[in-house]
Amino acid sequence: MLGKILESLYMKVFIGIIVERSSTTVHVEVFSKSKETHHYENVFQSTNLTEEMFEYIHHYTQESPYHYICFLDTSNDQGALPTCDKTKIPFYKDLSTSEYKCVDKNWTIFTSKTDLYALEKKYEDIGIDFVFSPFNVLTKFFKDKKDQHLAMFALLEDSSLSVCVFEEGQLLYAEHLDMEIDLDSEKIVLEDLDDDKDIDLGLDDEGIILDEIDVEDDLDDFSDIEDLDSLEDIDEFSESKDLEEELFENNQQESIPKENVDQENEDSHFTEDYQRFSLIQSAMNHFYKDSKYEGKFIENIYIADNTQVTSDLKRYLEEEMFLNVYIRTIDLGAEVCELAKEELGL
Repeated sequence: MLGKILESLYMKVFIGIIVERSSTTVHVEVFSKSKETHHYENVFQSTNLTEEMFEYIHHYTQESPYHYICFLDTSNDQGALPTCDKTKIPFYKDLSTSEYKCVDKNWTIFTSKTDLYALEKKYEDIGIDFVFSPFNVLTKFFKDKKDQHLAMFALLEDSSLSVCVFEEGQLLYAEHLDMEIDLDSEKIVLEDLDDDKDIDLGLDDEGIILDEIDVEDDLDDFSDIEDLDSLEDIDEFSESKDLEEELFENNQQESIPKENVDQENEDSHFTEDYQRFSLIQSAMNHFYKDSKYEGKFIENIYIADNTQVTSDLKRYLEEEMFLNVYIRTIDLGAEVCELAKEELGL
């Protein structure tokens, strides 16, 4: 009781850390007693904990003893499985070297013990209170969609994609995919898309063939990776698009490249969007063809975009894979802080 009283006297500080390809975003939220929240954010041109980054974080952690460092897991050896049954998990993946957690009593998230230990050592000067999976972010961000429909969901980061399929709240398939950018080799393939070549959708003649972390005492438990659809009327969605998608389309129309735009940067962005399309298409084929998954036909994909994708990605998915595409911009720093608040019951 005394602890609760003391806690109520202090503001709470949430710090979300998002490591990208060549930079780190630090998102800060100061949550006052009056429930008012102040937001701060800074981008550091390093993927390591530099002195400048440490001082920035330290400045805010000194404001309250109730501060929480929240980290988005970007490691390679992570993912999610469509079961919590320990006798069935090995059917999908060997998790003997992973930490894993049951979510909603029906699916599992996992990540490598080695990667968690490396993460703890890398940030030992500030400590980490919460580690969240990209699938935590996706399921919270699209909760209104995943609980109602059969659909694919994708989180786009600058160096990776996290893709999953849900049907009315039940996970059917999930995969975390790395971006490996090779602009020269991808340009030819990008041009091939415009030649109307067929894309394999995984169909044949008969139809569709998808608890606590104890690495170190001061790294919080994996439960802090948060206790981490079929549309019958497509016309309904075409008539009532999400506001985020409408804003995305409007922004794309307003941002037509000007003559003085650097062509190399423009080509790079288009190439990365093509690679994202290829990874999504590959994940879709895996879901359809792998006998471990119940490959139900998918008509819709919801994308949480943290990369400012061009309209080309939407066009590729619509024209080549015949998907209905809905894109929402996401602030990952803010989302991991929201997940931490949810864990604390705020």
